[in-house]
Amino acid sequence: MKGDQSTSRAMNRRLVLNLLRRNGPRSRAEIVVATGLSPATVTFVVGDLIEETVLLEGLASTGSTGRRPIPVEINYAGRLVVGLQYRVGEVRAVLTDLSTKALATLSVPVGDVSPEAYVEASALAAEDLLRHAKRERRSIIGIGVATPGTIDIAGGICRVSHRFGWRDVALAAMLAERVHAPVWIDDDTNAFALAQQLFGLGRQHRTVGALAVGVGISCAVVVDGVVHHGAIGGAGKLGHCTHDPNGPKCECGRRGCLQAFYSEPAIVDRWRGRRPRTVTRFDMLQAADAGDEHAVSVLREAGENIGRHLAVFCNIVDPEIVVVGGEAVTFGDHFLDPMRAALAQHTLSPPPPVMPDWQGDSWERGAAALATQKLFDFEAASGHIRA
Repeated sequence: MKGDQSTSRAMNRRLVLNLLRRNGPRSRAEIVVATGLSPATVTFVVGDLIEETVLLEGLASTGSTGRRPIPVEINYAGRLVVGLQYRVGEVRAVLTDLSTKALATLSVPVGDVSPEAYVEASALAAEDLLRHAKRERRSIIGIGVATPGTIDIAGGICRVSHRFGWRDVALAAMLAERVHAPVWIDDDTNAFALAQQLFGLGRQHRTVGALAVGVGISCAVVVDGVVHHGAIGGAGKLGHCTHDPNGPKCECGRRGCLQAFYSEPAIVDRWRGRRPRTVTRFDMLQAADAGDEHAVSVLREAGENIGRHLAVFCNIVDPEIVVVGGEAVTFGDHFLDPMRAALAQHTLSPPPPVMPDWQGDSWERGAAALATQKLFDFEAASGHIRA
């Protein structure tokens, strides 16, 4: 690499680390071939990363053709992060290694929707996770927070969250002051998409789309490990596209937004009718599996209409894969097959595969990915620290 020496060094580190992240352990010779870097550069970069304990060197071995090259791999277990997902009434928390592999999980109830209440619950969650996992605070390199809203990631500020009623809340700084650790914050769908591209279903793809259908509906896109945020952090708000201007009122205050019709709670409400208020999406799935025509019809309509809006997203972004997460994934093919069919009908090019994420802790692990991403991309935003 030419140019500033420190930048060249950082770019070469990124190249090596992302190769090992995608493909697993490799020898120095294999890294040279795969990256195109010189043997001297690879030796220098790998040596630095081993000294910093970011990489581990495997054991030498011999075979019929003589001594085999020694592989190196990422020391995922060498550092820990905390991921926090904010939901109405609770903070879901996970302690992970650098690959976002969960080591401990828990949920902390939150009594009100004030930012102060969520910061306090977050601090308690971090302490409880360390205690459950029997780890020391110094092993934590940072905390990621995933929350629904429009987020200024550089400033660590939640500009607006309709769900919580927040405006211009310096959430990262508030939490960093409380936990004495670097804090990253982003929209929850962006965090989910980042984790999918780094370590999930999108790991082998450069351009990854994510669709979340839960309490809201949202999209995100990650290109080469970088989330597209837009000018003010508001990119991907698919759920606030107008589906019918005469429709029901949305949490954002407008009428007819897509999520007012087809969020997971809205889907269940449409099927529930006169059934008890206690019925859930699992009851609806059971009914659809049993051939309930109303349940099947509602899920088909939801899948088709979300798929039509998703096609617009795909025509603009052109992702290699779309990973679907959120509570509505529970409905399985009753919901996903009509979505795929509508996507194929309305995209200009052949549609990307739509892959459901079935992991129950993907959203908290997405939050953890906000803190791990800096290792793989030196240009990513730095975590906020106490003033």
